[in-house]
Amino acid sequence: MTQGETTTWPAAWSRTALPTAILAVLRGGPRHGYTLATALEDRDFGRPRGGSLYPLLGSLEEEGLITSTWQPSEIGPGRRTYRLTAQGSARLDQERAQWAALVTALTADAATEHDDGPVTTGAQGEGP
Repeated sequence: MTQGETTTWPAAWSRTALPTAILAVLRGGPRHGYTLATALEDRDFGRPRGGSLYPLLGSLEEEGLITSTWQPSEIGPGRRTYRLTAQGSARLDQERAQWAALVTALTADAATEHDDGPVTTGAQGEGP
């Protein structure tokens, strides 16, 4: 992300979810690095800097989750295009299910999960 830029979520959450977000963006079709960064920004992840985005793309490619091809240009520098693989699509489905399970666990009302009723703590000095 660029300095001073804010996201909807704490930075640690965005960093953790960034690989999944990249896979989700690429499910929509191939992208160049710049358009991938702007798509992530559109999804409220901020705009990742090249120093963090490109190493992550390299890691995803090493894992076989994405592929890249070099496209030369007649009017400017060539660009690398990133595409989601079948393995990457399967990983995205798995990670989305895991994130959904996490959200369910975090939003569950603890008081309704137990027959004992809500858990309360006594004030200091009170007996049992």
